[in-house]
Amino acid sequence: MAGFSRTLCLGKVFHFSTVLSKPLARNARCICSSATRLQDENASKPGWFTNLLRVRTLEPSKESHSSQLSSKEIVYEIQFHAVKPEAMESYLQEFSKFQALMQNKGSGAKLVGSFTVEIGNQDEAIHIWEYDGGYPMLNEANKIYRTDKEFIDYRKHRNHMLRSRKNQILLSFSFWPKPVPREPSNIYELRSYTLKPGTMIEWGNNWARGIKSRQQNEAPVAGFFSHLGEQYNVHHLWGYKDLQTRKETREAAWGRPGWDECVAYTVPLIRHMQSRILIPTPFSPLQ
Repeated sequence: MAGFSRTLCLGKVFHFSTVLSKPLARNARCICSSATRLQDENASKPGWFTNLLRVRTLEPSKESHSSQLSSKEIVYEIQFHAVKPEAMESYLQEFSKFQALMQNKGSGAKLVGSFTVEIGNQDEAIHIWEYDGGYPMLNEANKIYRTDKEFIDYRKHRNHMLRSRKNQILLSFSFWPKPVPREPSNIYELRSYTLKPGTMIEWGNNWARGIKSRQQNEAPVAGFFSHLGEQYNVHHLWGYKDLQTRKETREAAWGRPGWDECVAYTVPLIRHMQSRILIPTPFSPLQ
């Protein structure tokens, strides 16, 4: 058979010839990578084989992916701080003073959310900043942060409490809500994905439809993709009352039209994924 392929069925990988020779169990769910292309002479004509593989093709574009998915009028920064276990309380006290100082100095940086990791990488703090005004505002905030003496003293003290740190500059998906403060008390889930290069538009197209099935309990908080730093990273932030509400909300999505299709089309785009359960810090606007 021309166009050799592999299909992911029920969590196992089979050669497609094997799948066709053996009947699938009833209600089996098959997912095929969108990178697969039928190689024979009839590939351009829709047929039973194309429909079976559920391939989606994207038209070439002269616009960057970021321009098609977001606006650069607002940029975000996400910071990951690995804190020494014995220093977490002192670190949070210092960071509370730091975020207030950033506001008082007129840096233009606005803290969107601040969290510690409950489930996931232990002794990790995650902070999300907003720069309304895009890269000029980010540049101005960085200039103040690098040159102001109070910030220099803060960094010297903070660095003794950290094991490592990293950050990314993000853009917000246009079809996700803008992150706004929430009243207590919630837990948050940060789901982070590393995508295959070249698949960000396909991810966005599918999630623009799929997120409509995930509106229950105001769960969507914010959706971002990396612009500077590690590339082809996506971060989805969800809010729930507790872990049981998370479970019920996620299960209910499968009963709504379109969610199973969103999963079927986006899972093959993922190289790696991670889920963290987050607890807001006392000074986080997202509570």
